[in-house]
Parts: sequence; structure tokens; C-alpha cells
Amino acid sequence: MSLIDEYLSSSIKTLRKMKTAHVELAAEKCLECIENGGKIIFCGNGGSAADSQHLAAELVGRFRLERRPLPAVALTANTAIITAVANDYDYSRIFSRQLRALGNPGDVLVAISTSGGSPNVIEAMRVAGEMSIITIGLTGSPGGEVAASADISIKAPVQETSYVQEALLAAGHALCHYIEVNAASGDAV
Repeated sequence: MSLIDEYLSSSIKTLRKMKTAHVELAAEKCLECIENGGKIIFCGNGGSAADSQHLAAELVGRFRLERRPLPAVALTANTAIITAVANDYDYSRIFSRQLRALGNPGDVLVAISTSGGSPNVIEAMRVAGEMSIITIGLTGSPGGEVAASADISIKAPVQETSYVQEALLAAGHALCHYIEVNAASGDAV
């Protein structure tokens, strides 16, 4: 087996072990949020920051269907806010400070952390709880504090960072697909 075959086979095995019921429950909560006038808010660090922006773009733009834009925002996108908050307060508050400014009760926070131990993501989840914002944690296994404190936890069944990231992106795309198909019925573009 080549290195490529070996890597891709392991990635496929990881996806097959994902618990789809957790992804479906999260998707239902996101759809309910949007139907009630709320928004989906994403956060994460590094690759998870990029995935946050990617998934927000799938909802605001489009994933697979022509439809109205859906309300989503990534707290990772504004470098002026991130650096100001990190400088004036602390890096652990870069997401929670934005959440206090932009979040409303009934919104959904999708917190992405490969390790499940990112202090700024954990702080955002704590603030979300105070604000009656539903939390969905996307992590690797075992999931750390992010998985333990989330209202809904989606865990990739591995610890290897690359496989976790691939599985969580697939779960994120599944969320977008579910939301888009169900929110778009009868939509004008």
C-alpha cells in the first residue's frame, strides 16, 4: 500500500466511525435557530479558525443550492478586533468579547477545537452559556473541556490532528447541507 493509499484509507475509516446522530442533532438546532431569526456563530484557532470562516461562508454564500443568504459569522475573521482584544485584555477573550457584542439568546455557537482544550474557545462557550446561546463543540477524542461543556458534542473518533480536522470539516459540511436544504425550500435567491 502506498503512503497516499494508507493516509486516505485511514481518513475514510475515521469518517465511517463518526456518530451521525450527533451531527444531525446539531444541524436541527442550527436550523431551528435560523428559523427563529438567530444566527450561527463560529470560532476556533489555526486550522479551526479557517474552518470557521469556511463554514460561515458556506451559509452566507451558498453550499450546494441557490437560496437566500443564511445568517452566519466567524469570530476569526476580523484581525483588528482579535489583535485589539488580545492586546488590551487577553488572548483568551478574543472570542468571548465578540460574542458579548454580537450574540443573542437563541443563537448557536459552533466551537471548533481539535484538542478540546483551547482556552479562548472554552471562554467563548462559558459566555455563550451565560447568554443562553446554544453551544455545539466540534473536537477530536476525547474532546476535553469543549466537548464536556457543549450542549451538543461532535467528536472525531481519533486524536491525530489531520484526521480530526478532516472529519470535523466533513461534519461541518453535513451541517451546512442539512441547514441549506431545509431552510431553502421555496426561497428566492
